[in-house]
Amino acid sequence: MAASAAEPPAGGTDSAQGEGLSYEVSPPVDQTKAAPWYNQNLTLIGSKDISFGPRPNDDIYLEYEYFGRKGPFELYGYIDVPKILGIGNSHDSGAWDKGSPLFMEHEPRISIDELTGRKLGFGPFKEFYVAFDWIYDNGHNRDGRANTLYSGFGTDIETHSRVNLSANLYARRQWENYGAANENSWDGYRAQLKYIVPIDKYDNGASLTYIGFTNFDFGSDLHDQAGPARTANATVATNVLLYSFTHLRFMAVGRYFHNGGNWKDGTELDFGDGPFKGRSDGWGYYFGVGYQF
Repeated sequence: MAASAAEPPAGGTDSAQGEGLSYEVSPPVDQTKAAPWYNQNLTLIGSKDISFGPRPNDDIYLEYEYFGRKGPFELYGYIDVPKILGIGNSHDSGAWDKGSPLFMEHEPRISIDELTGRKLGFGPFKEFYVAFDWIYDNGHNRDGRANTLYSGFGTDIETHSRVNLSANLYARRQWENYGAANENSWDGYRAQLKYIVPIDKYDNGASLTYIGFTNFDFGSDLHDQAGPARTANATVATNVLLYSFTHLRFMAVGRYFHNGGNWKDGTELDFGDGPFKGRSDGWGYYFGVGYQF
């Protein structure tokens, strides 16, 4: 069924507008933990002008994050509870007001080098992976729900500097997508670049790190299926400053959206509550305080 201007927006009023910050940074190994390779954080995050749909969301939500490497398995993921304090703008809904009670993303990679017992890297490419990215929004109803799997290959890249660089290239399998026209189809691709730069360490035991990643989605059929309000391409570029102690963490994030959620910026839309002009380009911001354990 083709999407219409009256459909709920991707990441709209019933969605968590998630896609986490992916700000994993390897801390000093705590040998007292049951699994020293496995790291966990709990963070309270405030967000403003987040444009995964045509109406930017403000929210305060709770995020559980995990990351680590064990043998060939590299793990990263998070689970969000949207609007946990009941605070958000008029387009935001969450666990307590018939919105999404849960938004999650899991990004495992499996080392092909370790599975085969061979060093397959060459030139600047240090190691190769089978890579996945599963995003699930458990919306209040079907039109508020999304289920997306990206699958493909990844690599770590030698920069001969302090910069840690990795890249992934995925194909997208779209199941539920807030009622959009590309549901239950293979629809497009994602190129992803992640970069981490340690900035400084301080006498009080803290460290400052820059973490960034860019997702470029391309090749979607949404523009052809649903009309000029939707786009074939979308870009999200995330920039994180993380100030962290062994356990306590503070972060400030600037995230730039272009065609966020495959919505064309400036399009005249009406979702049943009056016409408005979509805003899917521009900056959004996050601030958070968390505890690593």
